[in-house]
Amino acid sequence: MEQSSTSALLQGTVLDLASDVVSALRGGDHVRAGGTATTDGAGAGIARAAIRILGADTLLPTVLLGVPPDPGLHAVFKDAVAAHPPRPDAAPTVVWSHWAMARALRRVEEPLAGPLADDAAAEPDAGWLDDAGWQQLTHQLAVLAPLALPGEDCAVTRAARRRPVDVARGFVRAVRRRDWQQAAGAGRWLTLLDGVPDTLGLETGLDFVRLMGGSDPRVALQLEAARLMPAGVLL
Repeated sequence: MEQSSTSALLQGTVLDLASDVVSALRGGDHVRAGGTATTDGAGAGIARAAIRILGADTLLPTVLLGVPPDPGLHAVFKDAVAAHPPRPDAAPTVVWSHWAMARALRRVEEPLAGPLADDAAAEPDAGWLDDAGWQQLTHQLAVLAPLALPGEDCAVTRAARRRPVDVARGFVRAVRRRDWQQAAGAGRWLTLLDGVPDTLGLETGLDFVRLMGGSDPRVALQLEAARLMPAGVLL
């Protein structure tokens, strides 16, 4: 029963945090720390876990729009990155998610010193994406959507640039399967890629995803990021 309660609390915290990011992307305000982003008390572990799930997108309003981060949230984000480095046997998406968080922190906090600076500098390998089928490629890119940023250049973005048609196919598949979170993540990538087929109708497709799945803050976050991509400027 306690495990179920903790799981529900974590899920609610992730949704609240995503909602705050969406609000900041729409209105230009900072992401609120709220009652969950605290370095003290029992809520600290839940807050860190929620930030790990949302990943680098927690700081997206700062990275993309230059909105100053809430000091409380910034502190918990840094703590979440420092306290949970990937294990040696971690999945590639976990390693890349950690790298993206460290990189976001470096953009916000210069100079970034110590092990976190090393994490942000040491780009992981992405060769596994070259061998992935288009379905798996789209799934993995959707998980790593926080890396879809204007002007970003890393091995994952280069892999995506080489396969715009495959990502487009994956976007259509996700829409047909009503997997709105994957569709929104893939759509965010597609806004940055050259060579996307005109027949895809990406703008109309994203509007449909917004209509059908936009009530989920995690979906809305990806759609707001996609909307801002053409004008976004990284710190």
